[in-house]
Amino acid sequence: MTAHRNFKQRVRARAAKTGESYTTALRHFRPTPAGEDMPESLRIAVAQSTVHDDPTNPELLRESGAEVRRLMREAAAAGARLVHFGEGALCFPSKRVMSSLGPDEIGPSDWTKADWPVLDAELDQITRLSGELGIWTVIPSVHQQPDARPHNSMYVVSDKGRLVTRYDERALSTTKVTWMYSPGTEPVTFEVDGYRFGLALGLDVMFPELFTEYDRLGVDAVLVSYASTDGPNGHIGVQAQGTAANNTYWISLAVTANPETGLVAGVTNMRGEWVAQAPEDGRPAIAVAELKAEDWTTIGRAFRQRTRERIGS
Repeated sequence: MTAHRNFKQRVRARAAKTGESYTTALRHFRPTPAGEDMPESLRIAVAQSTVHDDPTNPELLRESGAEVRRLMREAAAAGARLVHFGEGALCFPSKRVMSSLGPDEIGPSDWTKADWPVLDAELDQITRLSGELGIWTVIPSVHQQPDARPHNSMYVVSDKGRLVTRYDERALSTTKVTWMYSPGTEPVTFEVDGYRFGLALGLDVMFPELFTEYDRLGVDAVLVSYASTDGPNGHIGVQAQGTAANNTYWISLAVTANPETGLVAGVTNMRGEWVAQAPEDGRPAIAVAELKAEDWTTIGRAFRQRTRERIGS
């Protein structure tokens, strides 16, 4: 935490001394591959995709994988450096399908029923395609563990087709934590062309303290993946906007392609304004936005840091 605070202070000090913008000063501290300058903006794509809830069905898993790869190609064709998918893009396992007592009674999930070979094969194809397209891919999936319940996770795949990191959902619902998954424990960040991203999944979006943590870690944006399979959930979009404005960083919200939820995929700027949104008709699609590091992020963070120190939070 201290290292990140000192890093930001060094960037601000250079900007004040030279008169450079924060983004320009940042280039001197965040080298990019082959000595290239950090770009003024970074184009990202966010997806809304079809969600199936039966990981025991190989055909549905293959359908989801094919849709993800189609949207990856669309994102690459649009010039995106990163494409971000929602929770359940490959599968959002149903508590009833997975219940060892079900489907009429909810009980501990029997993960031996999942078709792990097909799921792994779809993830392998997605990983290879990231390298072929030269695009970073953030794809949620179930992460199997040998001696414990799986994690509900987000995988980060580089433009070289390599798994870079994994984030595990921390704020699990009562059903998830009781019957289905092991909770994650830590925030995760990664960088693309000098821009730093945080990750959030599922009900993480409901807990402001997780996003305050990413503020303190100095991210430029948080990629939020959320599945909505029943009922209106428009409030999730409102929370994403408020989170962006409160922390003066960008939010990418990837969701289920379902018009009945009242929720569409999109990207907000650091003032909480939608700058790109997918179609409201709920069809699987991407939205593309230009993410920019701005001085306002630094100003807001400096204010929040001083205020937290003063009030002891």
